[in-house]
Amino acid sequence: MSRIIGSKAGRLVLTLLVVVAVTIAVTISVRAYPTRSESPAAASGAGRVEAVSGSDNHRVILTAQAADRLGIRTGQIQTAQTNGRQQLTIPYSAVLYDADGVAWTYTSPEPHVYVRQKLAVDTIQGDVAMLTEGPPAGTTVVTVGAPELYGTEFGVGGDE
Repeated sequence: MSRIIGSKAGRLVLTLLVVVAVTIAVTISVRAYPTRSESPAAASGAGRVEAVSGSDNHRVILTAQAADRLGIRTGQIQTAQTNGRQQLTIPYSAVLYDADGVAWTYTSPEPHVYVRQKLAVDTIQGDVAMLTEGPPAGTTVVTVGAPELYGTEFGVGGDE
């Protein structure tokens, strides 16, 4: 065996086998994990991501089955009287921070449609975040499933 591998032809065969193995591994990896431009929802037919005209944001539109599978739950932005002034409040579970520390929430303007909106958090009191900026009171926001929506919007993650 060492005589075959030691020969020129043997080394060529071994090199070819390694190249084929690496090619197969890369092909499997590329198919298993969608690229950044291919969102998991879009790749699985569970929904789509659309640009919101006039902004850098996107609208994530899921099928009812996909929203149920992700366990999406919603709540409402409220107002509360704090320190003698009206202030917007949001369930703290609806606040999502990006890699730069910017606070966001996903609003749901209609069933199974989600749009990321920027927040300015003033303070956090228990499970409630007090806002200095955000969508108006009464806005429906995602309280469970926001990280999955963020991953879908930006194409992070993969199919199951």
